[in-house]
Amino acid sequence: MAAVRTSSEIGLNRVAIVAVLVVTIIFLAPIYWIASTAFKPRNLATTIPPTVVFQPEISPFVKLFTKRSQMRSPPTPEEYAAAPWWERVVFDGGEKIVRDGKGQVQWSGYPSRFLNSLIIAITSTVLAVGMGTFTAYGFSRFKVKGEADLLFFILSTRMLPPVVVAIPMFLMYRAVGLNDSHIGLIILYTAFNLSFSVWLMKGFMDEIPKEYEEAALVDGYTRMEAFFKIVLPEAATGIAATAVFCFITAWNEYAFALIMTNRRAQTAPPFIPSQVGSGLPDWTVIAAGTFLFLLPVAIFTFLLRNHLLRGMSFGAIRK
Repeated sequence: MAAVRTSSEIGLNRVAIVAVLVVTIIFLAPIYWIASTAFKPRNLATTIPPTVVFQPEISPFVKLFTKRSQMRSPPTPEEYAAAPWWERVVFDGGEKIVRDGKGQVQWSGYPSRFLNSLIIAITSTVLAVGMGTFTAYGFSRFKVKGEADLLFFILSTRMLPPVVVAIPMFLMYRAVGLNDSHIGLIILYTAFNLSFSVWLMKGFMDEIPKEYEEAALVDGYTRMEAFFKIVLPEAATGIAATAVFCFITAWNEYAFALIMTNRRAQTAPPFIPSQVGSGLPDWTVIAAGTFLFLLPVAIFTFLLRNHLLRGMSFGAIRK
């Protein structure tokens, strides 16, 4: 029986390994596709069957960061030789980089949109996690009248999809002058993430023994000192896990950014699809913008990966 049981366990382990590999491939396939397309020549981006082996190019990234137009005639040998190497790769694709009257290269709007995404996502994440931590601490440590109703009301702010409230929010923002502004999106993303932050942090606060704070209060600490010196260090794992989820939500948000912004505060998600190139859509440029857009959230999640498992396992509110 022991031998049979051992064989069964080995079989189950193999099945589990195969299942994990299949799921991993399914999830990583789109990322590989985007990354490979970002380095493909334009004529290989839509070939059927797909081109797997190719000579990588950086022309999609050059096109992503510069304004360009279709050439009516090929450059002369003198113009081609005088152009910098990064401009030649654009020449090879039948396009030229747009320059102003002084001969300066006209850069695209991608860097500013990328910076807008960083500013808005980081600021809204800090605000949502900070306010959510204080709110969760209050619900966890003090008797609040109607606590269950208040928590349900906070959660109800996430029950409607963003597209449902986008038009009313647009009209309100236009009335108060917050359209196409950083502060407008920061307020919106903070409010949208706050309910998630409160509920997740409430679970972490409930797990921290109250005896720690009571001992600190006996030793002469004030309530605020006990919170910052005792509670916050114990809740660091929960704060990190909550920050990851809030940052991902704010970083990837598309609907509000598309409707609420136009140019000055526009983030990268609505800007990337607009880079269709001249003539037919240039999928390599779109893939290059998407590839660069994935890096910050991937790096942030990787750095805090050790906190995510506990955040998912112990982040539930317990009655």
